[in-house]
Amino acid sequence: MVAALLALAAARAVADGNPYTPAVVAVSAVLLGCYVAGPLLPGVRPRSGGAALWLAVLAAVWIVLLALTQDGVWLAFPLFFVQLHLLAPRWGLPAVAVTTAVAVAGFARHTGTLNVGTVIGPVLGAAVAVAVVLGYQALYRESEQRRRIVEELTATRGELAAAEHAAGVLAERERLAREIHDTLAQGLSSIQLLLRAAERALPSRPETALGHVVHARATAVDNLAEARRFVRELSPPDLEAGSLPAALERLCATTARASGLAVHCQVSGTPAELPTPHEVALLRIAQSALANTVRHAGARRAELTLSYMDTEVALDVVDDGAGFDPGAPPPAADGTGFGLAAMRARARALHGALAVESAPGEGTAVAVTLPLPPAPGEAAP
Repeated sequence: MVAALLALAAARAVADGNPYTPAVVAVSAVLLGCYVAGPLLPGVRPRSGGAALWLAVLAAVWIVLLALTQDGVWLAFPLFFVQLHLLAPRWGLPAVAVTTAVAVAGFARHTGTLNVGTVIGPVLGAAVAVAVVLGYQALYRESEQRRRIVEELTATRGELAAAEHAAGVLAERERLAREIHDTLAQGLSSIQLLLRAAERALPSRPETALGHVVHARATAVDNLAEARRFVRELSPPDLEAGSLPAALERLCATTARASGLAVHCQVSGTPAELPTPHEVALLRIAQSALANTVRHAGARRAELTLSYMDTEVALDVVDDGAGFDPGAPPPAADGTGFGLAAMRARARALHGALAVESAPGEGTAVAVTLPLPPAPGEAAP
């Protein structure tokens, strides 16, 4: 636009026979050179002293051109945009006002009259320039604000994803810890007890020792199946072979054979099909509770009861052993003491509750209650 307006001013000076034609052409060339040099100078940047100095030189050359020809008034319009872009608002608007006044005065000098038409042209051009620049700046600020918001949202989403990943990792570690404690660890403990019993029976009672070894081998086979299940993420082998009551019956029988403890299993209520997570949790809690009875209680008898009710299912494991103080901190120096915490975690994961009643010398009762999900088509209570 600047180059076209300067070319127009020079061409009209030549065509109209302006007595200052050589000067108009020369000043137009100088003004164009100054304008082109501005973006190339490193000091000419928005809100800088170099920009103010360059605009002052540009305005001075433009005033000389305006004094030589009235066509110089058209250069005020691009000057408005440059001033508003490079100067701070507190200086840009006064500079536009001064440039408008100079343009009106120069145009009036050449026409010899000062009327509404003489004033309205430069003023309207200045108003349009101010409106365009201020509107662009408002849009730019809004765009920058949105960009910052998007960056913050992206960063927050990344933090949330990292937090969810960390929470998932911790939850999976807890799940694996419960599974290993309730299956492999308990199985290895049973194998250890059976092999100790076999060692004590040798060499005087080889048949008894052989029986212990056979039971240990069967426990090892079960543990191998559990380890393979971890890899395949399938349901427990005991549940794959039948229902939960049948799995609990086999658990009681296996525990009785391996430990010599009298374990009795009974089912109360009408057996119903439970969700797989409920069956897995109840079986694991039963395994852990019986393992604790065998290892720590010194009991002679244990009772396991599975109760089916209308809205919940309950499992009770009661023994007549030495008992303990439930309020005392669990021993953890050797890695034990995880069983009750794991049982509670399993119950909480299914919105259930686990209660432990015990006292020294009075045995132990472990009771877990899990709410049943509503049947399909039935509203939740």
